[in-house]
Amino acid sequence: MSNWLAIAIALALAFAISAVSGKWIIPWLHKLKYGQTILDIGPSWHKKKQGTPTMGGIMFIIGSLVSFVVTVVIFSLAKGELGDGINQYGTNSKVLVYAGVFLALGQGVVGFADDYISVVKKRNEGLTPIQKTLGQVIIGFGYLLSLYLSKNTWFYLPFASGEHMVVELGNSIWGGLVFWLGGIFLIYGFSNAVNLTDGIDGLCGSVTTVVSVGLLVISILHKFAGVSIFAAAIAGACAGYLIWNHYPAKVFMGDTGSLFLGGAVMALAFALHIPYIILIMGIVYVCETGSVMLQVSYYKLTKKIYKDKDENGNIVGRRIFKMTPIHHHFELSGWKENKIVTVFSIVSVIASAIGIAIVYFGIFSRLN
Repeated sequence: MSNWLAIAIALALAFAISAVSGKWIIPWLHKLKYGQTILDIGPSWHKKKQGTPTMGGIMFIIGSLVSFVVTVVIFSLAKGELGDGINQYGTNSKVLVYAGVFLALGQGVVGFADDYISVVKKRNEGLTPIQKTLGQVIIGFGYLLSLYLSKNTWFYLPFASGEHMVVELGNSIWGGLVFWLGGIFLIYGFSNAVNLTDGIDGLCGSVTTVVSVGLLVISILHKFAGVSIFAAAIAGACAGYLIWNHYPAKVFMGDTGSLFLGGAVMALAFALHIPYIILIMGIVYVCETGSVMLQVSYYKLTKKIYKDKDENGNIVGRRIFKMTPIHHHFELSGWKENKIVTVFSIVSVIASAIGIAIVYFGIFSRLN
């Protein structure tokens, strides 16, 4: 079986399962009363979305995992090679594929626990920040440990020459610190960044579909069939989910879905030995998280400096944005949800194209 056929099967099967499963999963979530609680920290008109079923990420989790497993089985029976077609460094490439699935699923389990406590147990805050962080860090550490034990601690450095194009981080103390601390930072940071992006109908699903397709293109350049199948499954499942999540949404993905997608995106980037590329291709995720960090920091700083007071005499800070994450700023500026999704998706397409160009001209064109 050719890689192209495997990709097509994974993409189509994931899309079909995710899209069709909504006919049963959404009524089931309604029956279980797994409705979303809309907090007061968002725009006031979001209150009309109260009760829309959440945890809909189950749809694309099932779609992507079933598609991945079925396609891998078919591909393997046809004697296809899941490993890295250009790996010259004696490392176990298949670990990158299966450990990546573990990372995505593990992050999704943490998100499911958070949703379950919040929605089912009726405790609005879900897991405590410490519990959630600990769960994500443990999953991330387990993933990085699998890379370390399989000697997958090397990464490409674009536009470097000769032997400097590959950087090995597992053979020195400083390299180890970069690998472990940098890896945990990226996994934890981007899982939560994808979570923050899931704030309006269709946004997170659309952006992640684009980013997954971009990583799929890179995996094809990489001749890495296993990662191509996984990327195609994620992209297809997200696209199928959007049939139910586009405005006005009939279901929300919840932390179950957003943390799964965050783990999946990072797993794909690590598997291709270019984890840093997600900083470019996932620029929307970066801006969503950055806007929150800037807003909080600026608010606290100006609260100390200016000591402004509100109508009740309480000292308050100043704001850069009308509301964060930044998609809410555009909402309060008069943009409709569909416009925000369209613009952010176009930005993701451009950013993904830039990422692909960097990888192609900076790495793969020099290896061939």
